[in-house]
Amino acid sequence: MDSQTEAFGDVWPTLYWHALDDGRIECDLCPRHCRIREGQRGLCFVRGNQGGKLVLTTYGRSSGYVIDPIEKKPLNHFLPGTPILSFGTAGCNLSCKFCQNWDISKSRQMDTLMDRAAPDTIARAAEALGCRSVAYTYNDPVIFHEYAIDVARACRERGIKSVAVTAGYVEPEPRAEFYRWMDAANVDLKGFTDAFYHRLCGGHLQPVLDTLVYLKKETAVWIETTTLLIPGENDSDEELEAMTRWVVKELGPDVPMHFSAFHPDWKMLDTPATRPATLTRARAIALRSGVRYAYVGNVHNPTADSTYCHGCGELLIGRDWYRLTAWNLTTDARCPRCGTACDGVFEAQPGNWGARYQRVRLADFH
Repeated sequence: MDSQTEAFGDVWPTLYWHALDDGRIECDLCPRHCRIREGQRGLCFVRGNQGGKLVLTTYGRSSGYVIDPIEKKPLNHFLPGTPILSFGTAGCNLSCKFCQNWDISKSRQMDTLMDRAAPDTIARAAEALGCRSVAYTYNDPVIFHEYAIDVARACRERGIKSVAVTAGYVEPEPRAEFYRWMDAANVDLKGFTDAFYHRLCGGHLQPVLDTLVYLKKETAVWIETTTLLIPGENDSDEELEAMTRWVVKELGPDVPMHFSAFHPDWKMLDTPATRPATLTRARAIALRSGVRYAYVGNVHNPTADSTYCHGCGELLIGRDWYRLTAWNLTTDARCPRCGTACDGVFEAQPGNWGARYQRVRLADFH
């Protein structure tokens, strides 16, 4: 728990907490259950005790807004080729030593949050800029729960989809409220042992598995998973086999899995980068386990980035990094050769955003 007592930012009331007998309050949003004294904040840094109530200190503030390809989230089976307006805030409710976005997720500086926007402003901007969806990303949207939901509600009124990029570390009640407003999610399945989560992330595996099962079995949210493979930590054949078999058994074979390359960062600067061969090995293990759609990330591999029919092997969607190079799905998302359905959320024609990356000033939409 963080003990900083400097002035709070833009505060917003929250729902998931309760008072303790010793004057502290306990946050009930995520499995950490931080117990927080007056003027303190939880480990996430953005939820704190002010006047005996738990408040969100970053409502309406962001580290910046960007339009990029939806494939970068990564989502390969949700509106391929379309642009997505992406933003995050600061802080995180896990403490991953290998964090690749540590400058945002580990930030303790309110100056990180230089951009401000009301929920309807974000929705109007997405609509005006031709974005089919908005992503809550860069740091975990679980910790800015109230702001993300309000933005998603405003987006839904305008026909804009909402995408959560998350570690899935959240308690059941707030989870249900949050995903009522989400249309898709990429869930970070960081490893497949509790020891890995405890030692390198400061958390536990089971709540993440519970979130994935909940999303698959109790919601209509489209889900894909991402695993950052770290040499010597979560990349053994045994762990990958156990993970991929679990996905097929509990989530089904049609949930796409992404295996991404680690690069030395944050507190793991002495760990070597992931070799491309490790990613292709993980993908092969997933396919052998029965996963129908397995992809690699953070390396250039058009073959392993592309989507193939699980019935006959026909190329359905070609990809080169974030650029679509082929589109062979029928208008009802089937293989043109054998008629096998390709699971996902597809439109008759893909988007043509390509690999562009565009910063946006939402002040222009106030």
